[in-house]
Amino acid sequence: MKSRPRLLRTCWPWLKRWAAAVDGLNSCVGRLAGVLVLLMLVVGIWNVAGRHLGLLLGHNLSSNRLIEVQWYLFAAAFLLGGPWTLQRNGHVRVDVLQSRWGARRQTMANLAGTLLFLLPFCLLMIASSWEAVWLSWHILEQSPDPGGLPRYPLKSILPLSFLLLALQGVAETIHNLDALRSGRKGRR
Repeated sequence: MKSRPRLLRTCWPWLKRWAAAVDGLNSCVGRLAGVLVLLMLVVGIWNVAGRHLGLLLGHNLSSNRLIEVQWYLFAAAFLLGGPWTLQRNGHVRVDVLQSRWGARRQTMANLAGTLLFLLPFCLLMIASSWEAVWLSWHILEQSPDPGGLPRYPLKSILPLSFLLLALQGVAETIHNLDALRSGRKGRR
């Protein structure tokens, strides 16, 4: 019985370092998602301006490829921004009950929500998208639109984003357990 607390004391600093590393990774990915949003805006502005300017010049300055680039950038930014948003506590939540709870109860609710809902959902999404991604790479799937882009790299972002979200969920679990152990408020 005494070996379990000793093992936990030995492993706990390592787990906290691992959680900090996941936080760092998802911060970098979140900054990348921010850059993708800016690129998406530039491409979107060009698509609109090119279409209208092209009417004046008699030549379309936009293309299906550029429209798909804009869609792909949006999808990538949305999917890759999820883990960073979780880390920053930016997800929408209904705080009608939680606003009246104490810090310990809020931390327990966050811990339960992560373990019962977030992590199983992430695993389900990874498992259910894996075959479609593999098939897309196997056939080197292309867009059916004229001048369209390859779809297989974009489809790969789906399981990757849920893997990063699951890793962030585990990191949040560690942060919340640490808060419960130390008696302070969790990250939420």
